[in-house]
Amino acid sequence: MDEILKLLKRGTVDLIAEDELAAKLARAEREKRPLRVKAGFDPTAPDLHLGHTVLVQKLKHFQEAGHRVIFLIGDFTGMIGDPTGKREMRRPLTREDVERNAQTYREQIFKILDPERTEVRFNSEWLAALSIEETVRIAAQMTVARMLERDDFRRRYDEGRPISIHEFLYPLFQGYDSVALRADVELGGTDQKFNLLVGRDLQRVWEQEPQVVITTPLLVGLDGVNKMSKSLGNYVGITEEPGAIFGKIMSISDELMLTYYELLSDISVEALERLKAGVADGSRHPMEAKRALAREIVSRFHGASAAKEAEEEFRKKFSRREFPEDARCVRGAELDGKTDLASVVATVSRSFRSKAAARRLIEQGGLEVDGERAGDPGAAIEPRGRIRLKIGKKEFVILEYD
Repeated sequence: MDEILKLLKRGTVDLIAEDELAAKLARAEREKRPLRVKAGFDPTAPDLHLGHTVLVQKLKHFQEAGHRVIFLIGDFTGMIGDPTGKREMRRPLTREDVERNAQTYREQIFKILDPERTEVRFNSEWLAALSIEETVRIAAQMTVARMLERDDFRRRYDEGRPISIHEFLYPLFQGYDSVALRADVELGGTDQKFNLLVGRDLQRVWEQEPQVVITTPLLVGLDGVNKMSKSLGNYVGITEEPGAIFGKIMSISDELMLTYYELLSDISVEALERLKAGVADGSRHPMEAKRALAREIVSRFHGASAAKEAEEEFRKKFSRREFPEDARCVRGAELDGKTDLASVVATVSRSFRSKAAARRLIEQGGLEVDGERAGDPGAAIEPRGRIRLKIGKKEFVILEYD
């Protein structure tokens, strides 16, 4: 149970409440009944980017623990427009928008989720059928004062910007989704916390056991600053060409790379901890780790063969751009098993032949490994493929491993 909880808590922000989740998991194991784990997605765009897949990855973790996930497409709520984080009223989607976008969602999510353990549902199934009386009953469970506790509504109210009554219905309808689906757990981004808690409240009113709420961080985009967004251009679309995805992943900072590993990668919790420690102490080179992440992401959406081709094309482009045609090649076997950068440079360089000289060079920022400046002489390189070293200002060496 502790290992399962550790997996499910990986990369999360809020868990309300951990003791409730532990109790639900224990009961599910005892009764041989999988939990119903829900996450909702409004079909506001025709395709998904990596930011959307943070939640899908967490759904996958629940599937790996033996539970059933509900991928809820908010076709009804999408026509209201989620007001979360908006300074102005959001443009509602048309029915045509919703149906077109929902179809692409269904095609894309099964690149991550197991279809046998996934229900794809549309909230128009129950929301479109609500009577006026039922809608009023739902609305009666929320006060205007509590709605204005939300930062976005409060800010718009204080600034005198209009808030439509129908926008107040959005969190109520999202909460009612949990009632209709009898959800045990609901996942959402940190910006959805208010709406997820409304689901707990409504389930109590309808005499259901309240769902556990789990929030995940909003994935930072390629710029390293803002939430991943197509409108900002800092996104990685999962339907983009393999080469484009590979190149975009390789462009992120080392710090952001570790965040992407935590939120997007399939590596185990233990492997993730080893990776973080390795990058921190220099035993794992960030560029190599970044390539591994790019291969994994491309493989997930396009297959292993496409990932291999994308990596090779990336290497060729880098070689053409940065390395002269007469760059010297050194076979990896000549290093006699040495992997720390100071020893590697001292072995292959014609200008920095002592380990002490190589160490000083690296500490002063004079070594680049596959285009990344290396600052730790003790950092290790992974002996695989072709590794390009720029030593000082004029020396170029390509290490070739079998």
